Amino acid sequence: MSKLLLSLFLGATISFAGLINGVALTVNEDPITLYDIDKTMVQNNIDKNKAVSLLVDKVLYDQLVKKHNITADIFDVNNYIEKLAAQNGMDLYTFKSIIRQRYQNFETFENEAKQKVIRQKLLQKIVKGQLKIATEDDLKVYYENNKDKFVTAKTIELVQYSSKNKASLTNATKNPLMVSQDVQRTPLALETKDVNPQLQYLLNNTKVGKFTPIFASNRAYNALYITKKEGTTTLSFDTVKAKIFNDLMSVREKKYLKDYFEKEKLTADIKIVR
Repeated sequence: MSKLLLSLFLGATISFAGLINGVALTVNEDPITLYDIDKTMVQNNIDKNKAVSLLVDKVLYDQLVKKHNITADIFDVNNYIEKLAAQNGMDLYTFKSIIRQRYQNFETFENEAKQKVIRQKLLQKIVKGQLKIATEDDLKVYYENNKDKFVTAKTIELVQYSSKNKASLTNATKNPLMVSQDVQRTPLALETKDVNPQLQYLLNNTKVGKFTPIFASNRAYNALYITKKEGTTTLSFDTVKAKIFNDLMSVREKKYLKDYFEKEKLTADIKIVR
């Protein structure tokens, strides 16, 4: 009956006249408003049907998190970030310094990390051993079938900017032609295969004509200006297998959750209000 009601709602035309915050439907007594639907359609550039389905999934997800009393504290978040740093071949300090430069507000990244921790905890609760863990053979098969995803430049030419003074280095990255005396510039040509994972991460994610984020190394602050990338080479399996594992498990987790929530919808108490 609930499934039928949801189908009827998805096929109907929602009238946005009247109160914009009016309740459109309830899912196990939790409301979804007309405003929620309109906002979701605009933010995700999707039609009404997909917006309603997405919101129902979100409500069911939040209800499950509450039911299982799942939370994530600062220690959980820090542990998650430490694992991310290790997967990219970085120490925690360097990884955080790079993230701070890529996010205008570091709290935004921490909130994203918190939500991922909660999602992982929920999966542990509802999966109960039903999610197949990717094996070494799975990773190797994926690597062999998707080598094009791991192609990078064979050689990279760059200029290393280095200084003991972070403020001076920051100014130099904003004004490369006006470098102060306490900032050293060193032209370098690197073979990607000889670069450590931390540096590979930075170089692969920085375009020609751009600076890498500032990072600490050899008791100084550093930033690399990429001048040229030439040739192609494929990153080794050992270099990328941690990323492959995360990608494979992420796909499996999303599929499991999608199937799980489709079943939840069949038994959920969904009522159409308007």
